[in-house]
Amino acid sequence: MTLIKSISGIRGTIGGKPGTAFTPFEAVKYAAAFGMWAKSSHKDPKVVIGRDARVSGEMINHLVIASLQSVGVNVIDIGLATTPTVEIAVTEEKAHGGIIITASHNPGQWNALKLLNAAGEFVSAEVGEEILHIAETDAIEFVSVSKLGWYKTKDNYTKIHIDKILALPEVDVEAIKKKNFKIAIDCVNSVGGIAVPMLLQALGVKTIEKLFCEPTGVFQHNPEPVPENLSQICYKIEQGTFDLGIVVDPDVDRLVLIQENGTPFGEEYTLVAVADYILGLQPGNTVSNLSSTIALQDVTEKHGGKYTAAAVGEVNVVTTMKKTKAVIGGEGNGGVIFPKLHYGRDALVGIALFLTHLAKFGKPVSRLKATYPDYHIAKFKLDLTPDLDIDGLLKGVQEKYAKMKINTQDGIKIYFGKEWVHLRKSNTEPIIRIIAESDSVATAEHLANKIISDIREIIANGKIQST
Repeated sequence: MTLIKSISGIRGTIGGKPGTAFTPFEAVKYAAAFGMWAKSSHKDPKVVIGRDARVSGEMINHLVIASLQSVGVNVIDIGLATTPTVEIAVTEEKAHGGIIITASHNPGQWNALKLLNAAGEFVSAEVGEEILHIAETDAIEFVSVSKLGWYKTKDNYTKIHIDKILALPEVDVEAIKKKNFKIAIDCVNSVGGIAVPMLLQALGVKTIEKLFCEPTGVFQHNPEPVPENLSQICYKIEQGTFDLGIVVDPDVDRLVLIQENGTPFGEEYTLVAVADYILGLQPGNTVSNLSSTIALQDVTEKHGGKYTAAAVGEVNVVTTMKKTKAVIGGEGNGGVIFPKLHYGRDALVGIALFLTHLAKFGKPVSRLKATYPDYHIAKFKLDLTPDLDIDGLLKGVQEKYAKMKINTQDGIKIYFGKEWVHLRKSNTEPIIRIIAESDSVATAEHLANKIISDIREIIANGKIQST
């Protein structure tokens, strides 16, 4: 049983006792708290809600609707919908916020409430803290019968989202149609199974091989779109004559691509390729998080733009994109943010932009991948005892590498020329995440293991104190 409360929402496993997991009590309390926050700045607030297809979604949906109505908030329910679709619906409806019922890439026993502001973007850290405070201090007041919020449903927002993508001048439907692409897709039994085929058909793709596209919410494999979970679609493409494979996570904010030879394009390179296309049309600035590949910086500078690294987390990337007026940005987990559409990770717009790029490139996906710098990322995590001073430990590593270029914006990131190692502590458990990048897998792993060895030496020598 797990329950994680954070500024971006609440997430946990279904079942168990209140306070130890994501039970109906938690769903009601935090949805009502979100409603109270919406009421604090709007006289007659309305909130958009949508959900992915996981089995517990319908139950949580009912609880969230009732909770919002019970504090006097009006509800527009768009049903099964991707995360970016809900984000777009918030602004289209001129709503005062949104709740997405999804645990993103987590397995089926998980669910969560993701919280949006009136701009259809994830709430800020300050707002998140305010909502948590409301929930934890029981500052919730339910309204009388005459003041209950109203409830409406709208089921056309996937089409509205796709129509907005098709209207983008950067999306060339005719170029995509002419290529007659053959595409295999894996939508992990969630809302991508509704949205991705609809988008591809609208783009003129006639041959679509569907894997796990029934939105049953019963995931047939681990839903996180990383290479070890993509064996079925890779094998399918390897055995066939497909031009491309497309994989999304359960709420469709991450896009992963498979090359025509059955090998992953690399989730880090989804954003790199899309950015390359956009920057070729409109030179400008880019943003990704500190744990993302440096290849985006290389591509950005090639086009005469400036690259900026943001702290990990979509809200941090979006804030930095606005500050730097970035024309494209996102995260190295396959998350593409295209501000012309909206400020949110959106696999659907990523698909349309990538297919346009591929159509205009005119050669197989593997040839396109070969045009980009070849970097490799190694990811590790180091479990620590709960009483260890992790901040002190990170400071010890920083002191050891004081002569190197170091970024302390989010944990510590140490640069060794084009190579780097990023160390971040988890906000929910006593671990340090260690991510390293180099031009070879072996070197990236060596860098990460060297830092892990340094951490263990610092602990062994008693250079930090337990809390």
